[in-house]
Amino acid sequence: MKLSHTSVLLLSFALIAGCNKKANTPPNFANAINAYYEAHPACLWAEGKKFPVQAATSDDEKTQGYDALVDQGLLVRTTSEKKIIIISRQENNYDLSATGRSAWIADPNQPGYGNFCYGHRTVSSIDSSSPTSDQPGATTTVTYHYAMTAVPTWASSAETQTAFPRVRANLEGVATATLTNTTNGWQVTSRDSVPADGKIVQ
Repeated sequence: MKLSHTSVLLLSFALIAGCNKKANTPPNFANAINAYYEAHPACLWAEGKKFPVQAATSDDEKTQGYDALVDQGLLVRTTSEKKIIIISRQENNYDLSATGRSAWIADPNQPGYGNFCYGHRTVSSIDSSSPTSDQPGATTTVTYHYAMTAVPTWASSAETQTAFPRVRANLEGVATATLTNTTNGWQVTSRDSVPADGKIVQ
């Protein structure tokens, strides 16, 4: 089939638009958000942890999260007695298991610290975006639906999600992000803040 001159021009324009990372289009917005979260996985704690750690057996606030990770095979637990002046108390000692070490994401900026991460956001749909242009420096606020990819079994367990409610909340939902048009295309410059679980604070 022979294409008309007009058809060839329209097809060329469509191909150029499809390859233009700076165009203010939903696919480009989605690609920018996906690229950001590919480098920023969702993790259990807002800040890195260092193991081993200790927690009083009577302190449910601290032990619940650790015990859930013991149940999932990521930590091992032992019990010891700690004396404080003339008072002694039972403590649980938690450390990474062999399975936990393989799942542990080390913090390159804090030797010895790390986190358990459980997937990356992937955009399901771009729901809306504020008016913008394809000019360098242009910004837009995007609302989008997302789901989490590469979620490990331990993060899907009822024990983990009970101890860390934000894990369940983070697996899918609606979020916003502010994007800026750069020389390399659209990039995330700010995002909605979904706090990591803070039950274990030491």
